[in-house]
Amino acid sequence: MGLNQRLLDAIRDAEYIEPTPIQVQAIPVSMQGQDVLGLAQTGTGKTAAFMLPILDKIHNSRTKKISALVIAPTRELVDQINKTAIDLGKYTKSRSVSVYGGVNKRPQESKLSRSPDIVVACPGRLLDHLNDKTIDLSEVETLVLDEADTMCDMGFLPDIRKILNYLPVERQTLFFAATMPKAIRAMAQDILKSPKTVQIGVISPAETVSHALYPMNEKIKSKCLFKVLETTATGRVIVFTRTKHRAKIVSADLANRDYKVTVLQGNLSQNKRNQAINGFKTGKYDILVATDIA
Repeated sequence: MGLNQRLLDAIRDAEYIEPTPIQVQAIPVSMQGQDVLGLAQTGTGKTAAFMLPILDKIHNSRTKKISALVIAPTRELVDQINKTAIDLGKYTKSRSVSVYGGVNKRPQESKLSRSPDIVVACPGRLLDHLNDKTIDLSEVETLVLDEADTMCDMGFLPDIRKILNYLPVERQTLFFAATMPKAIRAMAQDILKSPKTVQIGVISPAETVSHALYPMNEKIKSKCLFKVLETTATGRVIVFTRTKHRAKIVSADLANRDYKVTVLQGNLSQNKRNQAINGFKTGKYDILVATDIA
């Protein structure tokens, strides 16, 4: 696909064997400098699909300014993307920085002052840095909006529009979403210039997941949840709630029934969020109760 040898060496180290369909379609287009509208779900390899062309461009023409900005909805996704940038760019001398809320701004300001090549950020904290003039996006060549539909659900579109005012008009934009609601379609039309559309399959629920709907009165929700867990749960379980308050109630009820449970919601510090996610990954907790936009 025309990637430089240093990236190919990093790909080999990461034990990537064959490119995924979205990588096959998106990487050549991105490397030509075209805008991309990508429709793909999580787990399709889209992070490498947009990060490899960015790293290739940086390797071939280094500057002392931020060259690429990636905006994503959650701290966890920002960390994941930043790790991919570091892993794939380890032989290119590129530098990537993650920016998100819930942690002290000072260390971020220090890293940003050293002119990294790539910034991966959540919208809210990025706006804070822009308002404080601790970040300069005036020479960004590539903008990536990842999981744009999720950012729409979380109410970030006004923040994103403000951020766009700090970016050069002449730039490459890569826009990724799993679904295309009206607001997302309108934004894509506004900011993309003659984009190449890349769609992987039909956007639908994974075939490995079964779906069931149980309409019920609020008063019996907890009882029914316990029954479902007792009869169907065979491993780790994620329970989504609409509000932070509800997440706390559900997790407390489950803990009272001796389930190993942890909670993930927006008010937690980054350290607490990491503890919850890592505990769930390692099996310390069997159940993770989370707000749907945590």
